[in-house]
Amino acid sequence: MIKTSWVELKSQGNAHVQDITRPVAQSVRESGLTSGVVTVFCPSATSGLTTIEFEDGAVRDFQRLFDEIIAPNREYLHNLRWNDGNGHSHVRAALLGPSLTVPFIDRQMTLGTWQQIIFVDFDNRPRQRRLVVQIMGEP
Repeated sequence: MIKTSWVELKSQGNAHVQDITRPVAQSVRESGLTSGVVTVFCPSATSGLTTIEFEDGAVRDFQRLFDEIIAPNREYLHNLRWNDGNGHSHVRAALLGPSLTVPFIDRQMTLGTWQQIIFVDFDNRPRQRRLVVQIMGEP
């Protein structure tokens, strides 16, 4: 059986990180399914999903990593073509990836104690985002 829901977000952009564990867990609980997998997908070319310990230091370290390996002030061919200044955003999002899958048992995601699901918006301006939460499993 498959159930689909959404998580609505307002993002600040510029590698803004948001903990979305609670709304995803709520979708799993409300799905009526007991065991299976939940996949979160962001239909965006400038944002991504992963897990991290959602703690200020770890989040800042994560953001700094992207500044170091994919700096926003480099020349990006995407910017030359579209003149929108978010070439780095596309590269960062491609590196992180647009989806995350987590197994669940007894309506509880099997995340580790210090592991939260995060959404990262790399675009260079604030955005409204609507993430797809698709839950597959057994009733």
